[in-house]
Amino acid sequence: MIRCRRAPLAVVLGVALGSCTHPQQPVTGSSVIAAREDETKRFIGFIGPRTQHAPPFLGVPETNFYCLRSFMDRRTGETAHQLYVTDSYFGTERGWNEARDDSTGAPLPFIAIGHDEITCDSGCSYVEEFAAKLPESVLRASRDKLAVTFSSRSGDEKTIVVPAAQVAAQLAAVDSRRKPDQPIAASGIASP
Repeated sequence: MIRCRRAPLAVVLGVALGSCTHPQQPVTGSSVIAAREDETKRFIGFIGPRTQHAPPFLGVPETNFYCLRSFMDRRTGETAHQLYVTDSYFGTERGWNEARDDSTGAPLPFIAIGHDEITCDSGCSYVEEFAAKLPESVLRASRDKLAVTFSSRSGDEKTIVVPAAQVAAQLAAVDSRRKPDQPIAASGIASP
């Protein structure tokens, strides 16, 4: 069975506001963005809706999806954004390890989150969790869509295309919680 495992992230809230929870707080529009505070109430995590990038693995819900995640420091307004992906598959271990912005070809910081062998009883299967750190300028420039291509050590590539409406809903959720005197293009809570 696939376990939802949260490894430490380079972002302060990775554990406290991990990907294994369900959205609960709607924001305007058709996309639901969950806003969660950490225990100290200093940080807010914004978890966008889960979207399938491949069929659910073995028909198991909550597998093979992506979502946008944003983490904001309430005091400073500094915000870190990610495109989070979980990928379950049979066959050769992929080892996802790179990301690039398709609109510019520029590399994006890659965050390895988790990697598990599910089973190797009759052929191997794996689950990998990873993310690309997204500069806020990249999100704000994604008027038509956001496309990020992930590459693996095995030579595989996977392009995740996030619709513009989903990006806009994510940014609107973050902007709605910023104080008026905080900069919109803030970034850099932590680097991977």
